[in-house]
Amino acid sequence: MTADTDFSGQRVLVVGGSSGIGNGVAHAFRQRGAEVHVWGTRASAADYAGEEGSDLTGLHYASVDVGDPEQIERAPQPGGDGATLDVLVLCQGTVVYKRGEFERAGWDRVMAVNLDSLMHCCRRFKPALLPTAGREGGKVIIVSSIAGLGGSNVGNPAYAASKAGAMSLARTLGVAWAPEGIRVNGMAPGLVDTKLTKITTQNPKRLEGALASIPMHRLGTPADMAGAVLFLASPLAAYMAGQTLNCDGGLSLAR
Repeated sequence: MTADTDFSGQRVLVVGGSSGIGNGVAHAFRQRGAEVHVWGTRASAADYAGEEGSDLTGLHYASVDVGDPEQIERAPQPGGDGATLDVLVLCQGTVVYKRGEFERAGWDRVMAVNLDSLMHCCRRFKPALLPTAGREGGKVIIVSSIAGLGGSNVGNPAYAASKAGAMSLARTLGVAWAPEGIRVNGMAPGLVDTKLTKITTQNPKRLEGALASIPMHRLGTPADMAGAVLFLASPLAAYMAGQTLNCDGGLSLAR
């Protein structure tokens, strides 16, 4: 660990940090000295015990359904009332399969979690992210997906649209908040082996086809995604604002 990736003394919130990519990101910050808070949807951290991709050891957990804006507003402030926040990682996400997103209920739920809640969280935590005396402003990393770049996700219109919107939000807030001392950027994963992608990773034929389309010929891991997020939150990315990094093994270039 170098000084650039040492987050000792910093407070980090990973929304969606209870499992998958978010959980990998949360532990990457924890291993580098940060005080890490995560939000998930289950009542307590104990409800994730034994689940693959969910390790809440050493993390501060709160139950918040970000699809409900009122829960975002009522959620406890990480570190206590008035505490500052150094890094906000927005890694929440859901999907509805079997063409459920073509129906109103599926569309509304996916958009509420994948897009609307991003802005609600940013608005909620902007005061805590602003610079204070002797402390630089915070960093926001919006995790989207390369699904927002094209039209290949034909069975999941809400998922694709929400991820395109997340990229646009990273651009807009990156420009809007940079003068105030808050850096906003994004990271777009490719195919990562998590519970959301089991429909592909647990189907041998689909998995074979997916791997053939990825130039690096392997799935991404939460640790791969964490590396990109750590970079964006670090001084190494000090002159970046409004950018979204594709972390996809080259998949978006090969389509």
